[in-house]
Amino acid sequence: MSDALQAPERLTDKLAGLLLQRIESGELAPDERLPTEQRLSELFGVSRTVVREAVSRLKSIGLLTSRQGSGVFVAPRHQARALAFDPMVVTSMESVLQVVEVRRGLEADVAALAAQRMTSEKALSISQALAHLEACPPQGAEGVEADLAFHRTIARATENPHYERLLGFLEQYQREAMSVTRTNEALDSGYMGAVREEHRAIAEAVMRGDAPAAREAAMRHMNNAAHRLHNAAPPIRRALGAMLAPSSPGSSS
Repeated sequence: MSDALQAPERLTDKLAGLLLQRIESGELAPDERLPTEQRLSELFGVSRTVVREAVSRLKSIGLLTSRQGSGVFVAPRHQARALAFDPMVVTSMESVLQVVEVRRGLEADVAALAAQRMTSEKALSISQALAHLEACPPQGAEGVEADLAFHRTIARATENPHYERLLGFLEQYQREAMSVTRTNEALDSGYMGAVREEHRAIAEAVMRGDAPAAREAAMRHMNNAAHRLHNAAPPIRRALGAMLAPSSPGSSS
């Protein structure tokens, strides 16, 4: 293990990502003891605070485990682990589109199952979530949260808590990108109208219990979301790229 972290990236994320890669590749084997905090600090050229935070993050998802009096070890392969992506997974337009691809099939299945299990109470919740989304300004954090909440409400209607958890997990990789793409859509009245109609089509198909139409509407929405990203105006693409790029130097914690 070597390679000091010289790139001006978010150091905790970067170190956690490097350790994760070495665990998944087998370079750090199951039950292997991690170097000490001081040694990791020297190896990667970061503060002990950064090391502590990165190790804590990997402990929280079950990749590392502490043994009293012995140190920190790579968790055994049989030990249950929390779902996790590389902390640096969303760092480019391409990586945002990859997350959209992951969501595409998931959203389609969610919409279809929610339609199959629709009730009047669930329909009311979805209708309210849609109304709140449509009432939000096209730009800003409120609209982003309302958009995510709309999709979560449909996931909740499946009565399968794992769908809502999966979508909730993916949200952390969507929030910032969505704030830029919603700005892109707000600058084009055609985009704004299309997104509104796509959300309505999903909600209406789900609420009337039409599973095939709900699946098709959700799939169409995600395909169009990818298309809008591909065809975003140059200023929007630059803004998204700058937002996803590594942070500037200045702190090692």
